[in-house]
Amino acid sequence: MRINSISGICLTKLDVLDGLDTIKVCTAYENKSGESALAPTDAEDYEDLVPVYEELPGWSESTLGAKDLDALPENARAYIARIEALVGAPIDIVSTGPDRVETIVLRHAFD
Repeated sequence: MRINSISGICLTKLDVLDGLDTIKVCTAYENKSGESALAPTDAEDYEDLVPVYEELPGWSESTLGAKDLDALPENARAYIARIEALVGAPIDIVSTGPDRVETIVLRHAFD
């Protein structure tokens, strides 16, 4: 988000999170002293950082092949909303399986 001026994101593989009790989402980084640090742009610079996680409740219901947002479990919808808030951009597309037809289009990117 800091370098790529995006208007929306595609959240893929939502179905692989099915059955998890909790889902950890990295929300920040700290250096080895415990001080907040910005995410670096170079992969090598992550070596000295520790991720800070927020734990979200998981869901036991299947999302595989869901065709609209209302078909998703409540915690899956809450997860999507939290990702949007953390990233600062709307999620336009959610994939719920390996096939192209297993996709929920929330907003068309070119509208």
